[in-house]
Amino acid sequence: MEHFPIVDMGKLNTEERKSTMELIKDACENWGFFECVNHGISIEMMDTVEKLTKEHYKKCMEQRFKEMVASKGLEGVESEINDLDWESTFFLRHLPASNISEIPDLDDDYRKVMKEFAEKLEKLAEELLDLLCENLGLEKGYLKKAFYGSKGPNFGTKVSNYPPCPKPDLIKGLRAHTDAGGIILLFQDDKVSGLQLLKDDKWIDVPPMRHSIVINLGDQLEVITNGKYKSVMHRVIAQTDGARMSLASFYNPGDDAVISPASTLLKENETSEVYPKFVFDDYMKLYMGLKFQAKEPRFEAMMKAMSSVEVGPVVST
Repeated sequence: MEHFPIVDMGKLNTEERKSTMELIKDACENWGFFECVNHGISIEMMDTVEKLTKEHYKKCMEQRFKEMVASKGLEGVESEINDLDWESTFFLRHLPASNISEIPDLDDDYRKVMKEFAEKLEKLAEELLDLLCENLGLEKGYLKKAFYGSKGPNFGTKVSNYPPCPKPDLIKGLRAHTDAGGIILLFQDDKVSGLQLLKDDKWIDVPPMRHSIVINLGDQLEVITNGKYKSVMHRVIAQTDGARMSLASFYNPGDDAVISPASTLLKENETSEVYPKFVFDDYMKLYMGLKFQAKEPRFEAMMKAMSSVEVGPVVST
């Protein structure tokens, strides 16, 4: 099997910059995923986030999850479950406005470190977007600007725990899907695996590595690159032993951002637009009902919807 791409961000400031950029390019074109080490977020902060996330689950969410399992009779299922996931989650919004102060049951220490962690991840997301711009031959800041809309990007974190599951062959931790948004930064458990991506029609494990950040590309980057980069199907396999922690942070376009293939790429490659032009919020409304289905019909539906409506530019104020 090919080696899963692991990018040492520290090498970008050395004589190995060129080979590191090539590795990122290959990962974006052929995997849709890569793993970052030496990414600038301190080990101490990541250890604190992990500790407090696991404590919060035990204290505030574990019992609720057990009650949900009991109410739905999931312990004794005998056929595959296709309409729910074996996960316990809550969502933190960071941009354009934070809701961290409004989430109940969060200790002050947890709120504080998650706010700081989100700021570091936002900075890393924007750094990575500029590296993608460099590889694509787009001007620096192009992708951030494309995501901006009138109020800036949407940025939030889905905090998930995947408890031990008695029937992992019948219930997925998270069903297969592509991510709707822009660039996703995942801090995952390094002891309990489960995340897999689909490559060449085979499911491949995304290796759990201590203190790494897993990066994957969402549907919006596939559209902007006119298919040069692809969002990739991925899933979480529940485990019979061990609880898996997952913090997935989504750096997405603003609701009213207009997304379309970059004209520079179309000219350079002498290709026509094969992806639609749309307002991000319209895409999200479509995605919410079709998340666990193939992405291609979503793109086709947006293409048809937009063919009769001219999407105008959004003016920042």
